[in-house]
This record gives sequence, structure tokens and C-alpha cells, in this order.
Amino acid sequence: MTHPNSATGSDHVGVNLRLVWPQWQGAGTSSARELASEFPFDAARRGYAVGSAVLEAVLPPHDGPSATVPVTMSGAGLEERGGVEAKTVILEQLAAALEIIGEHDPARITTLGGECSVSVAPFSELARRYGDDLGILWIDSHPDVGTPQSRYPGYHAMAVAALTGHGDTDVLELLPATVSPDRVVLVGLHSWSDDDLPNVAEWDIQAFSPDELRENTRPLLDWLASTG
Repeated sequence: MTHPNSATGSDHVGVNLRLVWPQWQGAGTSSARELASEFPFDAARRGYAVGSAVLEAVLPPHDGPSATVPVTMSGAGLEERGGVEAKTVILEQLAAALEIIGEHDPARITTLGGECSVSVAPFSELARRYGDDLGILWIDSHPDVGTPQSRYPGYHAMAVAALTGHGDTDVLELLPATVSPDRVVLVGLHSWSDDDLPNVAEWDIQAFSPDELRENTRPLLDWLASTG
């Protein structure tokens, strides 16, 4: 996942941090059982960690520092608390990621993850740095606007909610900044939980389905232009 600098342009001077974050705990145990049923459960639920290692191995060197967020591979801290599965370890790793990012004070961050929630810390830090001069283009089949009140407790399905200031209060207290929902666009949306989808409209998040952009990306470009 690439998190570029603000609309001020690619010539912005500053550190380009490559953040390796093999977090798997936010994916939820039910997802691992359903989507990778051919593997033993303990192996399946760590698949996102394997993906991070593969990305790190195949990408070329880059101009800037690299850092790895420590992620436990044990089964500790996976219990559901307050509607969020694996909340204990997620909070610990989120705090560690934010500390690492803060040490580098990057202008740009390229994150190698990991399930969707590894985007929360980088985007939150860039929102602190750039304020309203930051827009988020979230390419995913799912809206990731779940909250602790949702039926599904996997934190990876709550990433956009957290970034827009909604959801678990313990997560939000850690974040250096959030992003106004009108500066977030969901691209490729075609799968969701019925109890979460109303949040997209309620929070006024722009969303485009694959069909809306299949032949012409002008609607998306117009939205980007409207943000300034």
C-alpha cells in the first residue's frame, strides 16, 4: 500500500519511509477459516504476515530508511474486547507503529502489509502533517467502515472508520489525527456487510463501484479535483 505525500507534489522534500508491518491479527479468525480453509487454521490466519515478507523480498531498494513494526506471531491477545477482536495486541502494535513513524517524521510512507488496518497509522500521521491537504483514495472491494457495534469484529474491516474518527475510542485516542470523511473516496466497492454499509452514506463518504469506473475514470478525477 503506497501512501504518497500531499497534493503539493512529488517534489516535496522529506524522508520517504518504507514501513514493513506484517500485522495479521486484525483480519479476524472467521475470515481465515472461510477464505483459506485448505490450510491449518494457525497457518491460515498468519497469511498476511507471509505476504508482507514476500513484498519486502521482491521490491527493489528505495531512497530512504526502512523500518519494521514488531508483530507477535503467538496467539496472545487475540480475545475480543468491546466488539474488536484481538484488541489488546492491535493497540500494542498500533502504538509501536506510530512511535516508529514519529522517529522518522516522513513526508511519504510506503507500507508493506499486512491486513487493511496497517494503513491506519501511516494515513493518520500524514493527516497530522498535511491536514486538509490530504485525500485518501481507498481501493478495496469492502468499505472497511465497521465499528465495534458491527456484527463482524475483525479490525481490518474498521480501518476507514478509524481514519474518519469513528469506532473504538481506545484506537482513536492513539491516532495523531483523523481525516474528514469528505476527503475519503472508496474505489472498487462491491462487497459489504449490510449493517455497515449505511455508515458510508451517513458519514458522507464518496464511493465508486467497479462499473462506475470501468470505462472512464473521469468521475474519480473530478472528485479528486473537487478536494483541491
